[in-house]
Order: sequence, then C-alpha cells, then structure tokens
Amino acid sequence: MNIGFVGVGRMGANMARRLKDRGFHVTAVYDTNRAAATSLASELGCAAAQDLSEVTAASDVIFTVVTDDNAMRQIFAGPGDNLLVNARGKLFVNCATISPEVHVEIEELANKAGAQSLEACMASSITQAREGKLYLMCGGSEEAFRKAEPILKELAAQIRFVGRAGEAAKVKALVNMVMNINTAGLAEGLGLGAALGLDLTMLREVFSQTGANSRVLETDGEDMQNREHSCFFSAAHAAKDSGIALELARSLGLDLPLARATKEQYDRMIGEGLGEFDKSGIAELTFKDRHKHSGDRR
Repeated sequence: MNIGFVGVGRMGANMARRLKDRGFHVTAVYDTNRAAATSLASELGCAAAQDLSEVTAASDVIFTVVTDDNAMRQIFAGPGDNLLVNARGKLFVNCATISPEVHVEIEELANKAGAQSLEACMASSITQAREGKLYLMCGGSEEAFRKAEPILKELAAQIRFVGRAGEAAKVKALVNMVMNINTAGLAEGLGLGAALGLDLTMLREVFSQTGANSRVLETDGEDMQNREHSCFFSAAHAAKDSGIALELARSLGLDLPLARATKEQYDRMIGEGLGEFDKSGIAELTFKDRHKHSGDRR
C-alpha cells in the first residue's frame, strides 16, 4: 500500500518516518514549506511532490496534517490543484485539529470524488509520533476506519473509533480545551509559589501527590520552572484549539469562563511574540516580572 503525506512539520514528518521504519512504502510528501518536503523526501527516498494532485496519484492512502480549517479546505477544494483530482478509490486520513464541521465537509467532498475520508485526531506529541505511540480518536464511516486501521496500529498505542465524521474532532477539541486550562492553572500555581518564595521542586512534588496533580504537571511543570519552552505544542496551536471548543460552546449557548480566560492568555502570548513557544511558555505571563524579559528565553 502506497502512502503519501501532506503537511510534514513536526508531527507529519515523524509519522512518515515511523511508517517507513515499519516497512510501509511512503511514496510522496508535500508541504507548503518546500525545503521541509525536499529534506524529508531525501531522507525517506520518496518524491517531494510539487502539486497536491501528485500526492494523490502516487498514493493509495494520504495522511494530511495541516494547520487549520483554511488550510484543510485549500488542500481539498482549492481551485485547480487539490487532493481530490482523480481521487477515486483513495483514502484520506486527516489528523489535524480542526473544526468538526470541516471534517464533515471534507468527507462529503471526498465521497463526491469517489474517495473516502477518515478523521484521526491525535492527542499526543512529537515523540509519540516518532515512536508509534500516538493516541488516536477516529471519526467517519466504519468502512474507512477498518481500511485505515492496519496502518493506524503502527502509529498509535491506543485507537478509539468515536463515530461519524466530526465526532472525534469534538472529543479532541474538549481534550485540548481541558489540557490548556490545566496548563494555565499550573502556570498560575507555580507562579504564585515562586512569588511566595517556595521551593518549586518541592511544590511540584506536592502537587503530584495531591489533588493538584495532572498530566501537564508531568509534561510542563519542570519546563515552567526552568523556563525551557522548546516547542512540542505551540501557544498558537493552543489558542486555536481553545477557540474551536469555545465556538462549539457558543453555538450551544454555553458560557465557558475558564476556557475563555485560557484562550485570552494564549492570545496574549501571540501578541507578545511568544506564539511559537511551547504551551508551557504561558508561565512567562504568570511568574512575577518574568514576562517583561520573556523574549530572552526559549
């Protein structure tokens, strides 16, 4: 089975490497960042497609890992060149965190082109992508899921089939919303602890043994303390994903004040030029005096 990738940034590139390692035939990669595509293609021994339709022509299954709703619509419905040119019989596995309604749109467009589409939302990061230990939430037809499943099993430690198109994206939006709230809360707790003169290593240990514990304490706590914000999941993506959840809430007439305040913090990071910091960089806004010099540390 020939596999193509559209979007070979931090996640997409490592997923492609993983499948290559597991004996799959990665035939073509594409990215708007041409240098990223050509570099990965050289590494994997495949084509660096210049057109989206080339990826479709060279592949049976095409993974897409793009940035947002607009990028998703562009690769599937852009004028002239797009992934659905001569796409009959192809399977598209879409891994980006985007709005649920866009996943539904893409499935409809794919079906009209005689192709299949599956959302495979990822609740993991770069290391897990490389090691084949992603947590995947899938939505779409069961037929598309079964077709993709043998490949997904090489990428994921856990796979959940949630239901029809758009449903997995709803779950993913809530996962990231709660994760972002937890991250913002941890940053405030550690920031206040530092201002009180507490030993932050001790404080993190106490958090880990009490009701203050969370997964983000494990992934982000030490980084917040040490101002180490190398990017695994950017503040810009955190803002986008919280925005997806808030829009879902707005459409249902729900007010989510914690999610709204968290998004405002990540929007503030973007405004201060910290959007490509890891989400742990939200601590730069909560530690006393730190944000004034946040541009000095990554």
